[in-house]
Amino acid sequence: MLKIVGNTVIQEKHKATCHCGAVELELDLPNGIVDARRCDCSMCRRRGAIVASVPLSGIRIIKGMEFLKLYQFNTFTAKHYFCANCGIYTHHQRRSNPEQYGYNVGCLEGVNPFDLRDVPTNDGVNHPADRQRAAAEK
Repeated sequence: MLKIVGNTVIQEKHKATCHCGAVELELDLPNGIVDARRCDCSMCRRRGAIVASVPLSGIRIIKGMEFLKLYQFNTFTAKHYFCANCGIYTHHQRRSNPEQYGYNVGCLEGVNPFDLRDVPTNDGVNHPADRQRAAAEK
């Protein structure tokens, strides 16, 4: 868990925004940034974001709900949200744990994700949900 990133203290209620500021979120981060990671699935490889997680109750949309667009693919379990104005990915409801949101660490106010060191990469290419679906199709 990270409570300080660079010169930024992670607040218990921390603001996150897209690039243009049309979408603003409030995240509950009482323990700082928890479980920061990358993923190598086809979606995450392309967007390149470092993500961390919060419970579904841990994100509130403060403004810009009308700018948030939803994208789903493959199993249609994960729900990826991005700003329709600037295109920045803000958060997603996770496929591996639908009770959590993953959020774009780079959207946290004052946080430069390049200040994070040793961020692990999850194997999204070989996701358990894909193996389960393939087995069910046999």
